Amino acid sequence: MNATGRAGTARKQIHLAAHFPGVNNTTVWSDPDSGSQIDFSSFVHFARTAERAKFDFLFLAEGLRLREQGGQIYDLDVVGRPDTFTVLAALAAVTERIGLTGTINSTFNEPYEVARQFASLDHLTDGRAAWNVVTSWDAFTGENFRRGGFLPSTRRYARAKEFLATANELFDSWRGDEILADQESGRFLRDAGAGAFAHKGEEFTVEGRFDVPRSPQGRPVIFQAGDSDEGREFAASSADAIFSRYGTLKEGKAFYADVKRRLARYGRTPEELLILPSATFVLGDTDEEAAERAREVRRQQVSGATALRHLEFVWNRDLSGYDPDGPLPDVDPVVGEHTVARGRAQVRMYRDPLATAREWRELAEANHWSIRDLVIHTGNRQTFVGSPETVARTLDEFVQAEASDGFILVPHLVPGGLDAFADTVVPLLQERGVFRTEYEGTTLRDHLGLAHPDAGRGAVQGTGGASRADTL
Repeated sequence: MNATGRAGTARKQIHLAAHFPGVNNTTVWSDPDSGSQIDFSSFVHFARTAERAKFDFLFLAEGLRLREQGGQIYDLDVVGRPDTFTVLAALAAVTERIGLTGTINSTFNEPYEVARQFASLDHLTDGRAAWNVVTSWDAFTGENFRRGGFLPSTRRYARAKEFLATANELFDSWRGDEILADQESGRFLRDAGAGAFAHKGEEFTVEGRFDVPRSPQGRPVIFQAGDSDEGREFAASSADAIFSRYGTLKEGKAFYADVKRRLARYGRTPEELLILPSATFVLGDTDEEAAERAREVRRQQVSGATALRHLEFVWNRDLSGYDPDGPLPDVDPVVGEHTVARGRAQVRMYRDPLATAREWRELAEANHWSIRDLVIHTGNRQTFVGSPETVARTLDEFVQAEASDGFILVPHLVPGGLDAFADTVVPLLQERGVFRTEYEGTTLRDHLGLAHPDAGRGAVQGTGGASRADTL
């Protein structure tokens, strides 16, 4: 589609994806309409809804350890999540076009293993696989692994860059035309050197044969989610898309401009990296109804127990004896390396807990807020709230203003939380001419408008009928 605006200029097409969130501070698992976070039927319903709506991809995050707080399982957050690859491989059998994206850690895995899994997934899906490359910052998660510990920020990204570079060498160890499969001569390979690789670096020294022939996309689509300067630079140098946490127009435009300007130093154009912020939403027949529903959802998301746990991120002490509907603690936060919320990314958000506590006390006093009220108003709010018409218009405004290239939608209910958006907002975006009515390609790269990595290489996957994956 090449929709045009009033002035005749082409309007940007919106990219949409869906995140199956698991149990966290977005989902309302206690709602009567909420289903299982683990049963495969939930994943199937969610994926098929996203595919019915012609979304680009489905996204699964990764949980490498149960969350704890004060040494106890934090059951208000991620309490367990099936293995990402297992779920995506199973979804490959019940979907046809939608991309399947998984977060896989570069700190506690090995390039050969991960490359083999993603190349296999890309074959199983006929070219719909994507990898969100992340690092792990905390020793808490590291305790689950043989190496243990954690890496400082600069080392984590150095490892991640070399991890991805090594994986790409493995993907590229097959050109795509090696399989002859000539039944008359009995010759299977044109090139006996297929799959050979050798990498020697600071983080990895590996040598051998990669045993998965080149997949339909050549390489999986690469996503990155870091927001630090190192993370933005990593995305500009190596990623096809970056997840963003900036949900306002002003912040989104600033992030968009910053990341896009970094691409030139790597010889890349702005179109080669998509920026996709996560976005929550609440719909209603009218804007007023949606706003009231959003207030109800926020109170469901922030129970009294959740509010106290959140406050502990800053106070760094056990606050279980406080009334969540009462005033903030009059004691100051405990400052130090030890934290009651080990492994929680939110802890890093509050660099100066004493200053944050002062600010929050002032807000609470000025607005007559209880602990729960404070957390409701200072925590993550819904990104888009309104009637389907309002939400569709706002999504379009963000993309046309270059605050994003699209959105990864995170509903507060699974598996049915995406249904209303698919049925009401998507048709309006299609009417505006900014979202597809049908898939125009078969691979995730097609959906995202990204070039195949083999473009211009000469040998391309699929050269000759015998080089298809069905000969394997």
